[in-house]
Parts: sequence; C-alpha cells; structure tokens
Amino acid sequence: MAAQCCCRKAPGAEAAPARPPPEPPPALDVASASSAQLFRLRHLQLGLELRPEARELAGCLVLELCARRPAPRALVLDAHPALRLHSAAFRRAPAAAGEPPCAFAFATPGPGPAPPPPLPAFPEAPGAEPACCPLAFRVDPFTDYGSSLTVTLPPELQAHQPFQVILRYTSTDAPAIWWLGPELTYGSAKPFVFTQGHSVCNRSFFPCFDTPAVKCTYSAVVKAPSGVQVLMSATQSTYVEEEGVYRFHMEHPVPAYLVALVAGDLQPADIGPRSRVWAEPCLLPTATSKLSGAVEQWLSAAERLYGPYLWGRYDIVFLPPSFPIVAMENPCLTFIISSILESDEFLIIDVIHEVAHSWFGNAVTNATWEEMWLSEGLATYAQRRITTETYGAAFTCLETAFRLDALHRQMKLLGEDSPVSKLQVKLEPGVNPSHLMNLFTYEKGYCFVYYLSQLCGDPQRFDNFLRAYVEKYKFTSVVAQDLLDSFLTFFPELKEQSVDCRAGLEFERWLNATGPPLAEPDLSQGSSLTRPVEALFQLWTAEPLDQAAASASTIDISKWRTFQTALFLDRLLDGSPLPQEVVMSLSKCYSSLLDSMNAEIRIRWLQIVVRNDYYPDLHRVRRFLESQMSRMYTIPLYEDLCTGALKSFALEVFYQTQGRLHPNLRRTIQQILSQGLGPGTEPSVEQGGAGADSEADADADAPALLLGDEAPGSTISLRDVNVSA
Repeated sequence: MAAQCCCRKAPGAEAAPARPPPEPPPALDVASASSAQLFRLRHLQLGLELRPEARELAGCLVLELCARRPAPRALVLDAHPALRLHSAAFRRAPAAAGEPPCAFAFATPGPGPAPPPPLPAFPEAPGAEPACCPLAFRVDPFTDYGSSLTVTLPPELQAHQPFQVILRYTSTDAPAIWWLGPELTYGSAKPFVFTQGHSVCNRSFFPCFDTPAVKCTYSAVVKAPSGVQVLMSATQSTYVEEEGVYRFHMEHPVPAYLVALVAGDLQPADIGPRSRVWAEPCLLPTATSKLSGAVEQWLSAAERLYGPYLWGRYDIVFLPPSFPIVAMENPCLTFIISSILESDEFLIIDVIHEVAHSWFGNAVTNATWEEMWLSEGLATYAQRRITTETYGAAFTCLETAFRLDALHRQMKLLGEDSPVSKLQVKLEPGVNPSHLMNLFTYEKGYCFVYYLSQLCGDPQRFDNFLRAYVEKYKFTSVVAQDLLDSFLTFFPELKEQSVDCRAGLEFERWLNATGPPLAEPDLSQGSSLTRPVEALFQLWTAEPLDQAAASASTIDISKWRTFQTALFLDRLLDGSPLPQEVVMSLSKCYSSLLDSMNAEIRIRWLQIVVRNDYYPDLHRVRRFLESQMSRMYTIPLYEDLCTGALKSFALEVFYQTQGRLHPNLRRTIQQILSQGLGPGTEPSVEQGGAGADSEADADADAPALLLGDEAPGSTISLRDVNVSA
C-alpha cells in the first residue's frame, strides 16, 4: 500500500532551501562537554523505537560530520547516565551531500531479553569499502545534568572530509523523555510519551552537541506500538503503513534542544490553511473551537511585521497536564499544556509567544544559554507587537502590566543585587542553565528591546530592522553583540549619536547590571483596563472596611478581562496576610463568583485563602487540588500550604490525590511536604503506582524548567514565572 503523506509544507509554496551552517566554529558553551568547535555537523539521522511498556527508547544515531582540522583524535558528545551506549562505528560519507537517508532495521519483539536497538542500513555502491568499522568509546561524568561521551576516531581523518559516526543506544528514565501510563491522559486509553529538550535535556534523548550554538538538519524514522500517533518537530512527516513506521525530515538547521517527539492517542483537526491542532479525542473539539482561524491571523500579522514564516506548517499539539511547562516552541509543532485551554487570554498569549519564537529563537537563536534573553526578550517584544496589531494597544498594555508586576514581585524576593537579574548571566561550570530561566530573561529582556525600539522613534522602523536582522541571521546562532552591531549599522544616525553610551542607559549596563530594567515602557494606553484594577484594590485596602466593601461590591468583575482579575488578585496576594475581616468580606463578595472562572483566576483566589488561613474556604482548595494534575496549578498551593499552619491539610489532600499525579510531580510535592515534617519523616507514596519508583527517582535528575520550580519551598511561586519557554 502506498505511503500516506502528511507533509508539513505550506500549501502552494515551496520552502526555501536551507543555507549551510556557518563556517566559523560555534561559541564556547560551558554547559556542553562536547568538542563542537572541532567539527561541523552537517546532518543527523535517528532511528527510534518507542517501548512504552518498558518505558524505554531504543535508538540509532547517525551523525554526519566534517573535522575542521586534520586528524582529530576523538569526537566528544554530550550524553547522560540514562543513556546506555551499545556500540559506536565509523563510516566514510560521500563528499557531496545528497546521499539518500539510511534505512533502519527494527528487531522483532519477543519473549526474553529486550531486543537490541535499531540497525542502520546504508545505500552502498558496488565495490564500495565495508560500510562501518567499530570505534572505541568511553563515558565520563560531566555535571549532575549530563555526561561526556568520547568516541575515538581513525587517525588518518582529514580536515573537511565527510564521515559518519553511528551510535546505538537505549535510554531509560531520561529527563528529556516523559512516559505516561494511560491513567495520566485525559482519555485513559493509550500510553503517551513526549520529549522536552530545553535547555540541556536532549542529551538524554540522543548523544549530541547539546548547545544552542550548533544547528543542523535532521531526519528520523520512528517505530511505535500500533494505534499510537507519532509527531515530531519536522517540516515533513510521512507514515509508511506497510512498514509501520513514521518518517520525518527537518530541512532547516535547528539546535539539538528543538528536536522534539510526542506520541499517543492524538487526532488532528485543521484550524487554518497551514495549521492544525492535535489533541486527545475528548479535547479536540475544545481546542479546535478556541483556535480555529486565530492562528492564521497571528501568523499573518507576524509575517507583515517580520517577514515570511520560514517553517512551512505551524501545528499545535496539546499535551496532558504532566507537561512540565506551559508551552514549548518546537519548530512546526508547538507543544502546549492542555490545562491552559480553559483560560482563553492566557492561551492566546502563550500561543502568540510561541508563534513569535518562529522568528526569534528558532530561526535566530542565542548561541549560549548565558544570553537566553536574545530569544525570550525578542520573542516577548514580537508577541506584544502581534497582540497590538490583532487586539489593540490597551490589551497589550494590560498584559505587559501584569507581567511587569510579577517581575517586580520577583525582584523584591530576590533582591536588586541578585546575579540572575542580569541579562548576560555568568553561567558557572556545573550550573544547570535551566536555572537561569526566569522573568528577567523575558521581561527585562523585553524592556531592553522596547528601549531600542524607542530610540528609533517609530515602531515600524524597528520592525523593519528586526525583519532585516532575521533575514541576515536566519538558521544561525548569535550573541548579543551581533544584535547590537546590526542595530547601530541599520540606524547609522543613532550610532553617530552614541546612543549605546548614554549615561545611565549604556547598552553594556543594560546587559550586565543587576536589578530592575533601566527603563520601562509607557503603558498609558492600557489605563482604561488597569485603572479599574487599581481603584478596586485601593477600596479593599481603605478604611473603614464596611464603606469600602460596599463601594467595591458595586464593581462587577465578572465583566473584566482575565488579566484584570488576575492582576487584582495578585495585588491582594502581595498584601497577604490581610486582616481577617477583609478576607471574610472578600470571600463573601467574590468566592462563589470566582469559582465559576478559569483556573488562572481560581488558583490566585485559593492562594489568598491559604496565605490567610481562611478555613471556611478550604473546601474549595481541596476541590481544586482534586481536579488538577499539572505542576503550575498544584505546586504553588502546596508551597503555600506548607509555609503556614495547614501542613496537615496538605498531607491529607496529597494522600487522597497522589494516584492521579505523574510520579515526578508526586516526588516534588513529597519534597515540599517533607520540609515541614522534620528529619527522616518524608511522606510516603502509595505502593503499586505505575512506574512510581523509577520515575520518581528520575525526577532528581530532571532539570527545572522555570525558576522556582526546581526547589520545593522556594520563595518564588510558580505563578510568578508562569511563562512559556
């Protein structure tokens, strides 16, 4: 039977061919053990077999490389203790690119030991030398988030001579690979698996140059159990029914962390001419109704601002609540947590942010994790330009005020001299770069980009600059100096005025000073939405309470935007603990109303309940935790419960709900609970949970993806960093 193709190219248009990676060696990255500077990576091929029953991935990796200088002694790759390497081999590759991708042979499963990883099968010309010769290798410790894999190379290897290294491996309990039993999905029908590579997790998915400075094209062949749909972040996707495998190809160079895979009971629905959503069947109607037509509107707005969309299709897959962050900008296939579907405005912002990453982050990437703001700050700026074009300046200013409020809250908690408040953060060896990802990366980065736009005097002129910047650097990785040099070259009059050296606003100070942004945007265009929030907050903190409460009750917040209500509740949270009579009046006025609103609003009200030990509304906290399975809606409440007088209540709820939580999340909550129980009295996990022991142990390896999520009991709540990757 013929192959069924679901190519991701945009209808009626051929994507431009990918440019070869730049010749200069990549920037040094202290988070990578690899020898990336000694080689040019041309392409990588993956043969992957998903084994959900064993929670194991069996893989074969083919790296196509050139040495930058003669006779390199070894190739060093980033790896992880979760990877067990079975073999390494060497093969000379054709001098010219264009050899057909290799095939992969998958072993037939049967009784007894687990079958070996896939075997590669290369197209060989008659009379050609033997395909492969074995190579020696060793694995050494590197950091607590990875290992170094050293593969000895043949001594006669010449500079710029193409060659291939073939690695066969299995990966178990890998931080990048999240296996879910059917009970952790919405449909409870089939197992589910997804990968999450940002920032340095994909070294546990496949050995690689795990640094954003290195980009290459890739292809993959994936075998999965019957009835399981497989998707990857690729421009082309084909299911070959007679072979029972999926084939993928990404024609543009991407860094290792953007190679992503998801598999499960997923069905598609078109939502635009170049977009579809994938979701479990029970979620598909909701996802479709909320996004139909909207994604094309956002893509078109972004194209008007920053030039053509480069990736063909823009699809979205909704993942179960176990997804550890809100959203991830994997090219062609945005991953987003299903929990956000009920919060329309947050859904809009999160998806638009990932759309913006198609230009800033995916096409042009920060070369090191120390300058993550180059992706996140620019993507946040572009996101707000898109929302201004589609929803108006007032809505954009409201959302910006909401985020900047959270930034200043984080600033108060950390202190103005915190080194993580720098845009150019110094990454010390051994420190997981994921720990540098915080609101400064997004919002202080945004403020700097906004300041640059104001220097131009016209946002449209700055849009033109960013369009030229993307065109110049697309499919490469850059450092901050590349952006700033391009900016001053594009605007020579600003260079003549030495705007980079203005006292107190020097570019170098923006990058390296701790503390809040040196300048913030004018948000007066949002005053029609922010003024009512400030007025209501002032009423609830005024004297006498009876009169203030009476005035406040005349304001109908049910007609407010979600960001208005969330901003109001955040202000009350910042003032907690509040006088008990204020909390009683707030509950009387709002508690039932807020019960009917989305989770982003409900969690804020429930945090007010917990931080003020307001027992009459604790049943609402219990009901909320009984219905939530995601980190972003459980961790903040458990952290608050365990810092006050409600630890026993938290334990009781946890024991009743732990069976519905992912083992990694269970482990994190256990750690939060154990902090208040004294030494040696960590709460136990119920026995018999699927994969509880192995996956819970893996959580100690899994790097945090948002500041405040890596350390239970951290003073920075997840609600303050609820941003997309």
